[in-house]
Amino acid sequence: MPFVKLEIIKGKSNEYKKELLQAVHEALMLALEIDDEDRFQRLYELDTADFERRKTKTDKFTLIELDLYPGRSKEIKRKIIKEVTRLLGERLEINASDIFIIIHEPSLDNWGSNGEQASELGFQYKKD
Repeated sequence: MPFVKLEIIKGKSNEYKKELLQAVHEALMLALEIDDEDRFQRLYELDTADFERRKTKTDKFTLIELDLYPGRSKEIKRKIIKEVTRLLGERLEINASDIFIIIHEPSLDNWGSNGEQASELGFQYKKD
C-alpha cells in the first residue's frame, strides 16, 4: 500500500498529469508487485515562484515522495527508482536529472487502517 505524493510545476495538460500518475503507478506495480487497485496518489501543482529548484532543472522537474511499509530490500528500492525514472522518460520525456525520488518507511505502528495500527493487522507485503 504505497502512498505517493508528486509535486510538479503548474501548467501541464490533463493528459500529461494522467500519464504521470499512471507511469508512477505502473512502476510500483512492477517493483512491489501490487495490484492495479492499490492506488493512493496525490498530485500537487505549484506555481514556479513556489517551487524553488536548481537552475539546471527544467519545467518538467518532478519530486516524488513514497511512503512504504518498512523493510523493503535495497534491491526493491533500486527497482522502484529505476522503473519510475524509465517510464517517466519514455512516456513524458522527463530527463532523469529532473526526477527526484524520496522513499519514507514509517514503522507499522505509525500506519492506521480501519481504526487499527497496521502493526496489529498482520499485513503481508513483498520485502525482497
